[in-house]
Amino acid sequence: MHSIIVVRADWDDEAGVWVATSSDIDGLALEAASVDALYDKVANALPDLLELNNNGDFDLGHDVPFHMVAAKTGRIPALQH
Repeated sequence: MHSIIVVRADWDDEAGVWVATSSDIDGLALEAASVDALYDKVANALPDLLELNNNGDFDLGHDVPFHMVAAKTGRIPALQH
């Protein structure tokens, strides 16, 4: 049994949005312009997804915590000497 849902938020440069996915919850695929907006969408979607997909991995009789980790990769230009 899992004790926490881990949600990954990645920046999609091409689309210009943050995208949330999770290997703990089938069907979680959300996007938003900001991490805060994405967090709110995830918090609102998780109860329904848990109810639809729960196979005993989470105790739905108690609060189910989730942790959203955001990652955005960038590059700095080469320095000219």
